[in-house]
Amino acid sequence: MPDPLFAELYRDTEYLTWAPTEQVRRRGRQRTRRTRIAAGLASAVAVAVVATGAAALAGRPDASPPAPPATNPPAPSSTPSRAADPTPSRGPTSADATPPGPPRTSSRPSTETPDPAVPAAALLQLSDLPDGFVRRESDLDGDWSLEAVTIYCRNNSPSIRVGEVALRGVVFDSPTAGLIERVTRHSGDNAAMSMDRVRRVARECVPHREGDSLSIMAEGLAGDESVLVGAVIEGKPGRWLFVRQGDLVAQLRLDSKSTPAEARIYAQRAANRLCAGTDAC
Repeated sequence: MPDPLFAELYRDTEYLTWAPTEQVRRRGRQRTRRTRIAAGLASAVAVAVVATGAAALAGRPDASPPAPPATNPPAPSSTPSRAADPTPSRGPTSADATPPGPPRTSSRPSTETPDPAVPAAALLQLSDLPDGFVRRESDLDGDWSLEAVTIYCRNNSPSIRVGEVALRGVVFDSPTAGLIERVTRHSGDNAAMSMDRVRRVARECVPHREGDSLSIMAEGLAGDESVLVGAVIEGKPGRWLFVRQGDLVAQLRLDSKSTPAEARIYAQRAANRLCAGTDAC
């Protein structure tokens, strides 16, 4: 006699229609795939929740860590340990640093031409002379200069006004003496050449008259260079002082009996005044 449980189960399933085996397998595979997808989605949701919570905690300031429990400190060693010497950081040395380049300047030459005129401040002033002198304007005409004396020489004398580009003069008078000054500006190195020619005139002059003479009495009195020329023409003495500063040359007609010591005073004052008209000082 069959078991009642199986008999009842048989009656319940007697008229059921079973799906084919392949269809049952396909449904099983679909159910398994849906289960896996659901499990993956659940895992992703869990990860997102954890990440959101971690970000929220990171935005909050760190809480002070709890103080560690007090412990007995270790007994100090009889020999203190030597701390390692810190190694200094190596910074850039002077050789590593790139030196700054020179400031850039325009390579375009200046189109302005300096004024060659001799300023009045480059000549002697009344304050440079003894009391009693007065100043008067003059065109410097006359035979007062050294060039005028060369007519008493047999030989031809070179011009001492070589390369002259500007001149200015002044005349001072006193009851007992007079002083004339002419300052000339020369181009290039012609101021130094002018001084060389002054020396040639004094040394190479061959007088027409016996007893006349022309000579150098002193040099190096002041300025870049200076020359004191003395003369005796037809029995009359004469003195001419030349002082150069840069491209300026001053010729002074001094008192006919001036000594080199007296001429030095005028040479120094004339040299100082010439600095007002040249950059050589």
